[in-house]
Amino acid sequence: MLLEKIGNAVFEGDDDAVCELVEKALAEGVKPLDVLEQGLVPGMDEVGRLFKTGEMFVPEVLMAANAMQEGNDILKPLMVGETREMKGKIVIGTVKGDLHDIGKKIVGMMLEGAGYEVIDLGIDVTPERFLGALDETQADCVGMSAMLTTTMTVMSEVAAAIKADPKYDHVKIMIGGAPVTADFGEKIGAKFSYDAASAVDLANELMA
Repeated sequence: MLLEKIGNAVFEGDDDAVCELVEKALAEGVKPLDVLEQGLVPGMDEVGRLFKTGEMFVPEVLMAANAMQEGNDILKPLMVGETREMKGKIVIGTVKGDLHDIGKKIVGMMLEGAGYEVIDLGIDVTPERFLGALDETQADCVGMSAMLTTTMTVMSEVAAAIKADPKYDHVKIMIGGAPVTADFGEKIGAKFSYDAASAVDLANELMA
């Protein structure tokens, strides 16, 4: 019941309630991993589902994502030694020359909620930083966001560098953003995601 309440508080974007309920669950002896997997994650999953069907909108998703993050911040230090089974590791970032953050942030939160380890490089990310992060983290996938047509060329650069180097043979490439299209993705050897909710479906498909 308490875990269900945590999920509901995430869904409602109520970060105060999330923190209070997470602390209460821990005080009652619930394992941090269970709080995450049976409380926070189902709440965020429901948000993702409704966002996908157009029943929830960006501001609500952001509030829910922030609430989940607050709860997660309490749990993280306590989960040393408790490992959550991760589906894969994804490096994400908004490409160089582009300072748009919200869509990429939502994608990152949703991927985390769906069981991926996400390394968010932030905004204005150079091709070198994307590749460096892949080397450093041994990630399975890179996700790039661009909201300006002028910055889409950076996606091409990163994709070309990945395709040219055999050490990245295992790396899948996901792209998204307002001006980006499936045709452009096909041209550069990347998979296009229409929005944050479909990014999770795409990641599941690529990592299967």
